[in-house]
Amino acid sequence: MKKSARALRIERHHKRMSKTSKLSLVSLMDIFTILVFFLIVNSSNVEVLEADKSIKLPQSLSKTSARENLLLVVNSSHVTLQGKDIISLENLANADISTISELTKELEYHKPRQAPSETGERSITIMGDQNIEYSLLKKILLTCSKSGFSDISLAVEQTASKKAGGVNESS
Repeated sequence: MKKSARALRIERHHKRMSKTSKLSLVSLMDIFTILVFFLIVNSSNVEVLEADKSIKLPQSLSKTSARENLLLVVNSSHVTLQGKDIISLENLANADISTISELTKELEYHKPRQAPSETGERSITIMGDQNIEYSLLKKILLTCSKSGFSDISLAVEQTASKKAGGVNESS
């Protein structure tokens, strides 16, 4: 029996549609390669200091990011340089001294290992709790500067600045 034109057309359509399609992986690989390079390039811009749970940093509108240098942590009980406890705050508060000899010794140990900056100064970052007494912070700052670490940065928690309309400034 002879098939009608409609039946032939339907048969051709079913043959055409029953073929399996091929997936081109080349274009997908290009997209993922570009995505990986984008993430690698942009991930190196962020520098985050490892936060200590016992420290509540003061808040500031700081616009500069942290640099990798010596880290001096001052929490509610100890002064710690690069993870090594130097002196307790109780002993430091009771001592009638202007500089801290234990901290001076440890800074002298790290001095040859710390490369000076463009200005010739060695840098240190102080991550201190916001409730530290100023007299203790003053002793720490004086000790650092007398030991040759005069480029001192204080770690703060960055807050977003807002205009009157609630839109962030971008300056």
